Amino acid sequence: MPSDLRPELERHGDGRAPLLGSNKGERSRSSTPPVTRRSTFHERDPESQAKYETRRRYTYAAVFLALSLVSFTVQTETAVYIQHELKWEKPYCMLYMTHGSWVLLWPTQLILLRLQRLDQPWQAFWRRHVQLLRQTALMVQHRTLHPSARQSQHSPVPYMLKMTAFVTCALTVAGGSWYVAVNLTTASDLTAIYNCSAFFAYAFSIPLLHEKVRVSKVVAVAIAIMGVFVVAYGDKAPAKHGNKSGGGAGGENAPPSHEAENRALGNLVIGIGSVLYGFYEVLYKRLACPPDGCSPGRGTVFANTFGSLIGGFTLLVLWIPLPILHYMGWEEFGLPKGEQAWMMAISVLANATFSGSFLILISLTSPVLSSVAALLTIFIVAIVDQLLPPPLNSPLTPAAIVGGLLIIGAFILLSWATYNEMDEERRKKLEESGSDIDD
Repeated sequence: MPSDLRPELERHGDGRAPLLGSNKGERSRSSTPPVTRRSTFHERDPESQAKYETRRRYTYAAVFLALSLVSFTVQTETAVYIQHELKWEKPYCMLYMTHGSWVLLWPTQLILLRLQRLDQPWQAFWRRHVQLLRQTALMVQHRTLHPSARQSQHSPVPYMLKMTAFVTCALTVAGGSWYVAVNLTTASDLTAIYNCSAFFAYAFSIPLLHEKVRVSKVVAVAIAIMGVFVVAYGDKAPAKHGNKSGGGAGGENAPPSHEAENRALGNLVIGIGSVLYGFYEVLYKRLACPPDGCSPGRGTVFANTFGSLIGGFTLLVLWIPLPILHYMGWEEFGLPKGEQAWMMAISVLANATFSGSFLILISLTSPVLSSVAALLTIFIVAIVDQLLPPPLNSPLTPAAIVGGLLIIGAFILLSWATYNEMDEERRKKLEESGSDIDD
């Protein structure tokens, strides 16, 4: 947990921090400064400290990766069931509800943090939490771990509100393109083209995040996309796949390919959406994530908070198209009922859990690694389909196995390359300045 939410280190009655390993008479109070956790870390050589911090960051990332895979699998299965079996097809309403549910991320996080510090007075807990968010927002705004005194005098709230509106609009357009294309093209084309966003995330990361072009990363992304194409086109029945904005497609009950109304137009729309989704992921990393060196605990808290800002902006502003779509006859407004409502609630909460974990994953690692990690759900969904009872189950096909193994291999290669790159970058920065490991 971030140090702002932890109790201070024990101190002597005179207010000084204890001298670790000191004996009376051997050290004078004036000649030797107290040894603190910060000074202990700074006395480490840069290489060992870089490895420690990178390992710590990857441990956090691994936890939220597992959570994102489970929640995205649940969201995919329920979304496909709602659209194909229960026939509730309200694309923009589904997008509005799923993105709006992100507003729950910060309150849920606050409750969990509070449960860990029940012995602390509420006012002190709240003051520390707000201070943590404000300090991190200043880091995000000024792209530095140590904002100057002059920079700290100005509130980061106006900047964060502008970035929230900008990033949310980019996300909504990218996610909305998937819903536009779903009835125009085939489920296989939708799955294959949409998941090329991993490539575009890498392409945008080079100019916007100043990532270096590395052969290992290029190969990993290419193998991952190849695996997606094998899964998408290797079987007669298109593979199930979930949209990061809440929808689902594919499966044995998907509309046949010949029913696609305008395949070329649909492929063009989802192609643009794939580019925009890769751009959104990099945009979020560039404009709304703390700079490298920020502790994973602080980054986790801020990612969930920013996710809640996206949800709040969605609920307060993006309801406007709903009556317009209803009036134009393009999407008649209606809430899910009965089983539709229960399944929709599960799907929405699963998407909120996935989205919060995905934002954290991008913040802790990179948009490229996060995008490739999301592709793992294609293979996981195929395994779940094998285990589901009839009539929901479908056999695990050779194409799903081969494609899944390619995606897994690509993810392992990309994880190794990203880990080494983060370790190398941290080592260089630690040689020049201190780290934020205590925060």
